[in-house]
Amino acid sequence: MIALLFGSLLLFLLVGVPVTFALGLAAVTTIWEGSIMPLMIVPQEMIRSVNSFPLLAIPFFILAGNLMQEGGISARLVTFSKTLVGAMTGGLAMVAIVTSAFFAAISGSGAATTAAVGAILIPAMVTQGYSKPYAASNQAASGALGVIIPPSIPLILYAISANQSVGAMFVAGVLPGLLVVVSLLIYAYVHARGMQTTPGEPSSLREVALAGWKALLALAMPALILGGIYGGIVTPTEAAVVAVVYALLVGAVIYRELPLSAIPRILRSSAVTAAIVLSIIAAAGLYGRIILQLQVPAVISDFVVGAIQSPWVFIILVNVLLLLVGMFLEAAAAILIFTPILLPIATTFGFDPVHFGVIMVVNLAMGMFTPPVGLNLFIASGIARIGVPQIARGVVPFVLILLVDLLIISFLPWLSLVFTQ
Repeated sequence: MIALLFGSLLLFLLVGVPVTFALGLAAVTTIWEGSIMPLMIVPQEMIRSVNSFPLLAIPFFILAGNLMQEGGISARLVTFSKTLVGAMTGGLAMVAIVTSAFFAAISGSGAATTAAVGAILIPAMVTQGYSKPYAASNQAASGALGVIIPPSIPLILYAISANQSVGAMFVAGVLPGLLVVVSLLIYAYVHARGMQTTPGEPSSLREVALAGWKALLALAMPALILGGIYGGIVTPTEAAVVAVVYALLVGAVIYRELPLSAIPRILRSSAVTAAIVLSIIAAAGLYGRIILQLQVPAVISDFVVGAIQSPWVFIILVNVLLLLVGMFLEAAAAILIFTPILLPIATTFGFDPVHFGVIMVVNLAMGMFTPPVGLNLFIASGIARIGVPQIARGVVPFVLILLVDLLIISFLPWLSLVFTQ
């Protein structure tokens, strides 16, 4: 039954069945063939999987990100980032990275970050002399910050799946997110030194202050969201609702760049995105129930603990596994499927559940800009108007950079846990 459960899922994915249906069909096939539980459990388990108060944060953060994208917040963040690093070698590439970090701390979505920032900066980078493949791959990799820097939807999903505090997961993602930002900035500088790009004009202190003032309301949003969560004032779900109200007021009332006529379209788009994510969660919940029913975690745990003695060998093998999984499976599904399997083994080897969650999320973030199913790649290629194979070659250095970051995060637990103690 275990072979049927995993083999049918792999088969469905290889023939191009969407993730939600692949998970559901694999689960139903296993239930039908093995008679391990009544089929009535299928709708019951799928509804139970999404009947969770913390999960309400996901559609609200998606809606908040779309409202900010339409309401002029991303443009102000770009302008402010340009005054900070735009005149440096590799300045515009750095602007994309810094702006993505700011936007990630607001939206919680890698795809939203790539679309909102890339629509402005990919054409600007090409105009300044950057190649299209580099501009697109830089933005695709920077967009992955949206799932590492809190508030992050994958961190929420891991917290729910692993029965951990969402607030603790958010705190744990701060330093690893900054490590990735710094490493991407260093590569942007090194890459630009060998290019003939037009440098930007240095900004005066007055220009920096003016751009910062115009972007103040956008910059205040992460402090409002994360400060409320860490201060115990609001739950992550309540903070997501606050983010929606704040984005609506800033975009429509203060900046006046969000027309009321656009709100129905934004609501529809957000609902579709949220439905896709939640349908994956529902199907993955059913799939995970069968995994537990067949005692897959116990079987794998006994084998791994007996075959591997070193926790560091284990975590390296986990990283390799998740890297491969992330290339073919969306982060939400991967977290919900593999957390029940891998977390018990990780705790047996002495890994803190919060630290292990950060390792999983950073690893799966790379899947967002690696072929064949990296969503950020497709978004960036559409903006740059080049094929995904062209970008795929450009993302290789970014994958290597994040692999180094991942090893640092894996072998230095305090990076994730220093603020959670």
